[in-house]
Amino acid sequence: MRRLRNVKIVATLGPASSDHDMIRALFDAGADVFRLNMSHGSHEDHRARHDIIRKIEAETGRPIAILADLQGPKLRVGEFVSGAADLEEGDAFRFDLDPEEGDGHRVCLPHPEIFAALEPGASLLVNDGKIRMTVNECGPDFADCTVTIGGTISNRKGVNVPDVVLPLAALSDKDRADLEFACEMGVDWLALSFVQRPEDVTEARALARGRAAILSKIEKPAAVRAYAAILEVSDGIMVARGDLGVELPVHSVPPIQKRLVRGARAAAKPVIVATQMLESMIESPMPTRAEVSDVATAIYEGADAVMLSAESAAGRYPVEAVTTMDSVAQSVESDPTYREVIEASRRAHRQTVADAIVAAAREIAETTDISAICCYTQSGKTVSLVARERPRVPIIALSPVPATLRRLCLTWGVHAVECDDVERFKMAVVNAARAARDFGFADETNQIVVTAGVPFNVQGTTNILRVAPCDERLIFRTDPE
Repeated sequence: MRRLRNVKIVATLGPASSDHDMIRALFDAGADVFRLNMSHGSHEDHRARHDIIRKIEAETGRPIAILADLQGPKLRVGEFVSGAADLEEGDAFRFDLDPEEGDGHRVCLPHPEIFAALEPGASLLVNDGKIRMTVNECGPDFADCTVTIGGTISNRKGVNVPDVVLPLAALSDKDRADLEFACEMGVDWLALSFVQRPEDVTEARALARGRAAILSKIEKPAAVRAYAAILEVSDGIMVARGDLGVELPVHSVPPIQKRLVRGARAAAKPVIVATQMLESMIESPMPTRAEVSDVATAIYEGADAVMLSAESAAGRYPVEAVTTMDSVAQSVESDPTYREVIEASRRAHRQTVADAIVAAAREIAETTDISAICCYTQSGKTVSLVARERPRVPIIALSPVPATLRRLCLTWGVHAVECDDVERFKMAVVNAARAARDFGFADETNQIVVTAGVPFNVQGTTNILRVAPCDERLIFRTDPE
C-alpha cells in the first residue's frame, strides 16, 4: 500500500476505535502511526489494541508504528465542601497543604513541590487556564493569591504553574510502570509528558534501555526555553499545543510552533504537530475551515506528522477525520507553493560524509529523471537525513530490522520495506529496484538513487551512492561481480 503524501498521520485509539475492523479502517484511510494514550484505559485495553495493530501489520505487509503517550505528573486541587466555589476578580484565595475540604477562600493543593518553587508575582492557572491567580505571598505550605480571572473552581481541577521550573520529575510512579509495560509490550515510540529539562529525557531513555525511541512533548514554557538541549537528547518532538496554549499567551503558540518544527527538521528528528487539529470532527462529519487551515499550516511548515486525539479516540467520525487529514495533505503537497516554502526553508548541512551523500542524492533526484531515493539502513539515521532534505521524489527505506522500519513510519516521506540482510552493494541495489517496482514507485524503464554503507550491517557507515536502473538485467550487466 502506497501513501500519496509525504506527511504522516498519527491517530489516537480509544473507546471509538478499539476493535479490529475500526483500526483497520483507520489504517486504510491513511493512519501511519497509532497512539496509545496511557492517561486513559487499562493495560489490558492497550495490549488488546497493540495486538490488533500487529495483526493488521501482518495482514498488510506494511510496518506500522505504535506510540505510547505517558501521562506525566498531574497537578490538581483537592475537594470542596460544596463540590465547587465561585471566585470573582479581586478575591483573595489561598492554596495550602491542609487536607480539609475547601470553600470560597481556600483549598488544598497537595503538591509541596509547587510551594517550594513559587515566588511572589508567579501565576497559578486552574482548569486549563479558565481561572487565573497571581501569588502575593507564599511559603513552604501555602500560597496567598489574588484572583485575576474568576470562575467556578471545583473538585480535582488541574493546576498549571507556567512561570517556574517545578522540582518534579517528568515520570511519576504510574509513568514508570506504564513505560515498562509499553516497552515490554513492544511499542516503537514513547511520548514523554511534562518535560522541563533535558535530564527528564535522559531519565526516560535510561529506563527504556533502547527498547523504544523517546519523543519529547513540548508543552511547558520551561521546555520551550530549554528546547535546544531537549532536542539534542530526544529522538523526536511533539508540539503539544494544548498545554502550551494554557501556560503561554495563546497568540505566542503559532510562532513557537514554527520554531520547534524548524529546529527538529534541522536536527533530522521527526516532529508531530498535535492538539485540536480537527476538534469539531468529534461531533461533526465535516471540519471547520479554520481547522483545515491549521492542518495545512503544519504541513506547509514541514512537520513530519499531524495528529488526531479525541477525534479518532472518542469521536463519532474517526475514519472521516483521518480521511480529511489525508485529503488536506494531498492537496497541500500538490500545491506549487508548498514546494517553494519547503525548499526555501532548507538549510545546508555538510558536516559528515553522510550529510554530503544525502544532499547529493536529493540534488541528483531533482536534476535528472529519478523515480525514488532508496536507502539501505540499519538504524534509520541515513533515512532521517534524506528526509531532512525534503526531496521531491519518494524515499524508500530498506532494512532487515523491523524495529527500525516501524520507527521510520513517523518520518516525512518514508515508505518502509523489510528486506533480507545483504553482504554486497549490488544486492542492495537489486533489492531497492525490486521494492521501487513492487510498490509502484517505478517501472523497469526508470532509474533510482541508492545509498548504503560499506561494510554492511554496521551503523553509521553511509559512504556510497549509486544511480541505478530498475531493470535487474541492467544491474547485473553493469555490475557483474
